[in-house]
Amino acid sequence: MVWLTLAGAILAEVLGTTAMKYSHGFTRLWPSLVTVVGYLVSFALLAQTLKSMGVGTAYAVWAGAGTAAIAVIGMVFLGEAVTVARIAGILLVIAGVVVLNLGGGTH
Repeated sequence: MVWLTLAGAILAEVLGTTAMKYSHGFTRLWPSLVTVVGYLVSFALLAQTLKSMGVGTAYAVWAGAGTAAIAVIGMVFLGEAVTVARIAGILLVIAGVVVLNLGGGTH
């Protein structure tokens, strides 16, 4: 269940960040509201996740998955350049999260 909660936090953060692009500096009402609600939901779900998951693991997965997802959305749907460097960066973010999780442990 904790992983589903974390996935919900990631999804809400990605939705909020994507909406922020369309808010045009918070000058458009609906995308601005989606941004604010997305981040509120994301932080609330992340806080719930932290009740039963270590902060290092939860934050690494949340930030890494969100970053990678937004980068892919930018390239696939928003016309941002697809370069070897961007692809490598996304892969490095994912690898970093995996390494943090494999190298972790319980205390």
